[in-house]
Amino acid sequence: MVKIAKRVEKSRAGLSRTKAYALDEAVKLIKDRANAKFDETVEIAMNLGVDPRHADQMVRGVCNLPNGTGKTLRVAVFARGAKADEAREAGADIVGAEDLVATIQGGTIEFDRCIATPDLMPLVGRLGKILGPRGLMPNPRVGTVTQDVSKAIKDAKGGAVEFRAEKAGIVHAGVGKASFTTEALIANIRAFADSVNRAKPTGAKGTYLEKMSISSTMGPGIKIDLTSLSAGA
Repeated sequence: MVKIAKRVEKSRAGLSRTKAYALDEAVKLIKDRANAKFDETVEIAMNLGVDPRHADQMVRGVCNLPNGTGKTLRVAVFARGAKADEAREAGADIVGAEDLVATIQGGTIEFDRCIATPDLMPLVGRLGKILGPRGLMPNPRVGTVTQDVSKAIKDAKGGAVEFRAEKAGIVHAGVGKASFTTEALIANIRAFADSVNRAKPTGAKGTYLEKMSISSTMGPGIKIDLTSLSAGA
């Protein structure tokens, strides 16, 4: 028999595994149970009725959370000349071209988001096998391949969250910290869910958003009543 830690058992107390909770109630329950010694991340998981193995059912996009993520992201930018200067002035943590490629190929990846100007994508393409599996490859669909590096850096540091459906059709992301107010978390969750809904692919059939849950880093998952996602609910 699997022994459940007392902390886990306590965090599950009073929760139903089958009930779908209204969003505001679920957020309060998550906050009440986030008792770790660090500020836990509030995470969202959405089960979608898609098969990402088919190109016309891939779900991918970016959401600008209205209240940020609560994280301090390190941003790397591939750029040269004036665009490199623009990136530094906008607050990029790492800026480079061939030198940055060499650093990454050497095994050093000290950033959480990667941005590139379009002219450097042939260079960045060499790093596909390294950056791709880590979800760090710049992509024009999510605004990380752009001439407007200042905006991309501002968005990344201000709360832009990229999302992509995994093989099982699940999208997950961090949408804030347990220390956020209930209202701030609800706004972030609704914004994220709306972005995923707007990213519905043309090949999606039947029910698109099948189920959704939220949790904190160390806490239990709580199912959400999908009818409570709208702002008027």
